[in-house]
Amino acid sequence: MKRVLILLLTVTALQGFAQKNNQNTMTASTNKIASLFQIIDLFYVDTVNEQKVVDDGIRSMLKDLDPHSVYIPADELKETNEPLVGKFEGIGVQFNILQDTIMVTNTIPGGPSEKLGIMAGDRIVNINGELVAGIKIKNNDVLKKLRGDKGTKVKVDIYRRSEPNLIPFEITRDKIPLFSVDATYMATPEIGYIKISRFADTTVDEFKEALAKLKTAGMKSLILDLQGNGGGYLNRAIELADEFLPDKKMIVYTEGRAQARQENYATTTGGFEKGKVAILIDETSASASEIVSGAVQDWDRGLLIGRRSFGKGLVQKPYSLPDGSAVRLTIAHYYTPSGRCIQKSYEKGDESYDDDLSNRLKNGELYSRDSIKFNDSLKVYTNGKRVVYGGGGVMPDVFVPLDTTLNSKYWQDLRRKNVPGQWVISYIDENRKDLLAKYPTFDSFKKSFVLDETRMNHFFAFAQKQEVPYDTAGFKTSGLLIKTVLTGSLAQNLYGSVSNYYEIVNNINHSFKEAIRAINDKTFERNKVAAN
Repeated sequence: MKRVLILLLTVTALQGFAQKNNQNTMTASTNKIASLFQIIDLFYVDTVNEQKVVDDGIRSMLKDLDPHSVYIPADELKETNEPLVGKFEGIGVQFNILQDTIMVTNTIPGGPSEKLGIMAGDRIVNINGELVAGIKIKNNDVLKKLRGDKGTKVKVDIYRRSEPNLIPFEITRDKIPLFSVDATYMATPEIGYIKISRFADTTVDEFKEALAKLKTAGMKSLILDLQGNGGGYLNRAIELADEFLPDKKMIVYTEGRAQARQENYATTTGGFEKGKVAILIDETSASASEIVSGAVQDWDRGLLIGRRSFGKGLVQKPYSLPDGSAVRLTIAHYYTPSGRCIQKSYEKGDESYDDDLSNRLKNGELYSRDSIKFNDSLKVYTNGKRVVYGGGGVMPDVFVPLDTTLNSKYWQDLRRKNVPGQWVISYIDENRKDLLAKYPTFDSFKKSFVLDETRMNHFFAFAQKQEVPYDTAGFKTSGLLIKTVLTGSLAQNLYGSVSNYYEIVNNINHSFKEAIRAINDKTFERNKVAAN
């Protein structure tokens, strides 16, 4: 039980952070826990798994606090932090397992694999002399073999269709960037589009690079897509909001029982302080996404378009534990400039909290703005005297209902078995050379490529082999969605850019189309939103 005692000593040491009138209670509690562990260690009938007892105990303690305070074991900490740190160490390939073989679907620009000439479509047969084809290898096993510390080496043997023999490569692992700006392109000659998937260390730098690219292309208005963005680093959200707001405008303030109020303001360095801004949000846009959205809305700087956001208004801070594990502990609430706390209630427990989104669906909130009821006591006003509410997410200025007209059981079955993704990889593998000869650029692909009857029949036959038989009624309902997703995925895999995917699938994204319409008509003026 030495590990337990070390952790308890750490907890005791942290008592100094508590207020004096709580110290005696904290000491009594930690002594009580220490006594229990000592009793278990001395008298329990069976051998005790100390690590499991400690981990479960910590999880149980945090669970009683709030839904977002979490424990991260030491062996999971690095992997958990990677999406926010914005990099990992490995060989720099994206892959998929096709027909029990590891197939490279893309190499990451500037990564070690690209530098050595490894190409999309290559199949990895051996890793460090060990056969990895035809052995039913799993994705996690591939990651364990290919990832590793910077500077270490891994040997792979690759099969390439154009070569008679396996090609040996010795790859020196390096730091591989994880990008958080998924897409950047000109939606119209004057409207730019940027999609951000999370708020990581590199997000603001990526955004500034994307913004400069769009400005060079003639952008006058911007669509910022935060749909599905679950958040990330608070400071990066503040920096991104600063890109849109003039000097000295408050962006957010935080405050907690043991945390004094801290206010954050915009600076003079904003990169897009003039011009129309439309921010797309939905029920899964959370935390840092809501900080940016709330600040832009409260200062009437842009229009929010979509559906009510998730409602996470809690700030977490990581604290390390002696064994290399960590807790992310909620230390404060955050408030938008108008004073809104948009954290939804968690008083009824985790189950009720987790069911919130499904309850929104059942209550019709995702389909009708009128189904959303706000408490008048939570009403506040924006800088332009528009009414907004706290208490559970950010409500958009322009509501766009969830579109279910293209949904069907057939589409759900295809998605559940990842048939579209597998077919795209397989089809490109067989036809890459011919496709690139006919469509050498994305622009030529977007202009001329059609999923004709022959290609669709090939897809239906592929789906049949994956035990998803053709459904006439289902395809009649979901045909446009299926074809659009397939076309976008083909473009992404063929030309190696996620932007290509979004440039195609946004054609059926109603929030995106509503943003285009709002920028081009009088919607900004009617909502008293400043564009200049």
